[in-house]
Amino acid sequence: MGKGAPEWLNSSLWSSKPNQDHLSLYPPETLKPDSPPRPPTPPPPPSPPKAEFAPSGASLSADPGPPRLSPEEISRQSQIVSELSKKIINVGELRRLVCQGIPDGARIRPTIWKVLLHYLPNDHALWALELEKKRSQYQSFKEEFLQNPTEITRRMDESAPAKYEELNTEARGLLQRSEIIHGEHPLSLGSTSVWNQFFQEAEIMEQIDRDVKRTHPEMQFFSGDSYHAKSNQESLRRMLSVFAKLNPGIRYVQGMNEVLAPLFYVFRNDPEDINAGHVEADTFFCFVELMGVFRDNFCKQLDNSVVGIRSTISKLSQLLKKHDEELWRHLEVTTKVDPQFYAFRWITLLLTQEFEFFDCLNIWDTILSDPEGPQETLLRICCAMLILVRRRLLAGDFTANLKLLQHYPVTNIGHLLYVANKLRGPMPD
Repeated sequence: MGKGAPEWLNSSLWSSKPNQDHLSLYPPETLKPDSPPRPPTPPPPPSPPKAEFAPSGASLSADPGPPRLSPEEISRQSQIVSELSKKIINVGELRRLVCQGIPDGARIRPTIWKVLLHYLPNDHALWALELEKKRSQYQSFKEEFLQNPTEITRRMDESAPAKYEELNTEARGLLQRSEIIHGEHPLSLGSTSVWNQFFQEAEIMEQIDRDVKRTHPEMQFFSGDSYHAKSNQESLRRMLSVFAKLNPGIRYVQGMNEVLAPLFYVFRNDPEDINAGHVEADTFFCFVELMGVFRDNFCKQLDNSVVGIRSTISKLSQLLKKHDEELWRHLEVTTKVDPQFYAFRWITLLLTQEFEFFDCLNIWDTILSDPEGPQETLLRICCAMLILVRRRLLAGDFTANLKLLQHYPVTNIGHLLYVANKLRGPMPD
């Protein structure tokens, strides 16, 4: 290993063997894994089983169930359940227990994510009241924002003062001007017209619809003609539509559906029927919390600011330079691979397009629970992804390296999180 690489990287454990095969999340063909060997010290528990990929044009017969757990995972799961059962949850201890992944044989991930995203307070006594308030609020949002203009104008009409009486019998059958209140008719050009606003928002709704239909086509949960798939798609549409209308500064940005999908899947599979029945409300508010952390990456007006996506990508570049200057120099100076070419998608979509779905859940366990914060943890994981394929990158030119990073190979998720954990330290300025 050359100049600029830290000593702890000299072990071959940190890189995978060169291989020309790559994996894409939605590839037309199946590609071979390129997983690195395990480190000499015990790595974190293995991740949940990977979602199977169906051949092109096919769908899965069923989504995988809960994984089998090792004795170590069973012990850690017992500790997590014990912590969740306390009257006052020690969130710091909960983070410590789950930051290397949640052994989810007991289906405890829904509750843990809600606590980590501050949707549920750490005081159990407040849960019922908080859930009732949030679920009622979401229902109000749906009633306010998901009405069509005809329904809105009908309600406005009912609440308006008594209409003028017809002047004479000859006027019967003619639409009175007084009946068209507030300029609310489909051809109105007024900026406050609900119809005008409806047509302006139609393009956003169409984009949401297109993206929802493309969400995880390899999973029957999200895709297909079944009642459940259609119902789940409709839930995604409603949540994204409400979010877009509540946040006019951002509205909807392509890819938000991919960030919403893991939350919805986890909460929809809550073993408690009452929670599964309120999955939209719970998912929506947790999505809002998550977007509160990452929303600057989606805001185009902030792209060139110190908090925008370009600044975040620059931090990833500096993090790589700090930990492996040789690899950084080869990528960005020698082969001139701009990190925006691959890291933009990694960061904005929280790695949901780089790994199989159930591996992403394991990665999100770490992102949501790590005490350093979701943004910093995500960047460490991205940096670890580069380090794990450093041999192939150092041997590659611009074309080979860009292809590798845009179609990241299958890897051992426990090992990836282990390497990311080794990168702890102050973030570069």
